[in-house]
Amino acid sequence: MTLQDFKNSLEDIKPPENIQDTLKALWYDGQENWEMAHDIAQEIHDSNGSWIHAYLHRKEGDRWNANYWYQRAGRSMPAISLREEWEQIVSELLGEL
Repeated sequence: MTLQDFKNSLEDIKPPENIQDTLKALWYDGQENWEMAHDIAQEIHDSNGSWIHAYLHRKEGDRWNANYWYQRAGRSMPAISLREEWEQIVSELLGEL
């Protein structure tokens, strides 16, 4: 699956089958369902889950909490748009980077 395929799937009513929970969280975020994305992300206990969790709190505007989760992910808060970060995370998870 490419980034464009993933973006195209946002027109569907449910996420693509057989995608990992990290991508499922980002799919729900792409659907503007922050709560569902957050619910999924907080159950992913690895650096990718922390990165998504950080991104979601950055999007929410809670910079303190976002910084905490970026640190847990071994990253720092980026100086790019939320849309660019979303695409970066999806691309990395899809293996495009």
